[in-house]
Amino acid sequence: MQLTWLGWAGAELEADGATVVIDPLEDAAAVFAPLGEPAVGMPLPRVVAPAPDRAVAGLVTHLHRDHADAAALAGALVSGAPVFEPPAGGGDRHENLALLQADGELTAAGLNRTRIEPWQSVGAGPFTLTALPAVDGTGDPQVSWVVEADGTRILHLGDTIFHGFWWRMARRHGPFDAVLVPVNGAVLSFPHRQPPSPLAGALDPEQAAIACELLGARLAIPIHAEGYELGGVYEPVPDASERFASAAAGRGLAVRTMEPGETLEISAASLAPGQA
Repeated sequence: MQLTWLGWAGAELEADGATVVIDPLEDAAAVFAPLGEPAVGMPLPRVVAPAPDRAVAGLVTHLHRDHADAAALAGALVSGAPVFEPPAGGGDRHENLALLQADGELTAAGLNRTRIEPWQSVGAGPFTLTALPAVDGTGDPQVSWVVEADGTRILHLGDTIFHGFWWRMARRHGPFDAVLVPVNGAVLSFPHRQPPSPLAGALDPEQAAIACELLGARLAIPIHAEGYELGGVYEPVPDASERFASAAAGRGLAVRTMEPGETLEISAASLAPGQA
């Protein structure tokens, strides 16, 4: 399977001439735009758009705007292709404030959306797509996605926090030839989640390395780093990818840090523990 890294949390996977996209992001500036003036000039991640009109499915880990860009999905998908997303979490508009922007844009784009429960599998072209458990740092619905084709399995962890499902995920759906793991450990303070937690809202570098070890990752690829930062609102750890690479190496994990637009061939036969 061929993996193209799109930047931030976006990935495009290709097998047998078909693709799926996961959490593509084209308009990085739109993510914090609802905050108005405080967000002007904040650092943005480098992102690239997926290939147009090729994807047989779009996968969304959760409906935060940096993981659910309707325009990026619409541009990537062939006509009528499904977008698979987590189940609804219930609650009122205040509880779901962080989801409203992406949800509204996805609805306006007329995309073919389907909610998938954790542990549920669906097919699209040559791919088997399975939603696995994830836990969002602000309590919003989230899943991880494992994509399987040609005997290769690639796991995308969205921006989950640390949880206790790693062993079940590995037992039921491993081995994972590559794991895309969030590493920026951002501490969050959003208006709808007050008082704020001092704990990270996504895996920090050291937690990410532990998660990859527990999952038995043959190759660990850091994502969700080197981008957004806004004092008092969204504060990531510095040098997240470098810290992750060091922590992962200390646990005997192979690591590959990718540049936006870079493509990597991944197969079960070509990777063994300790190889990159």
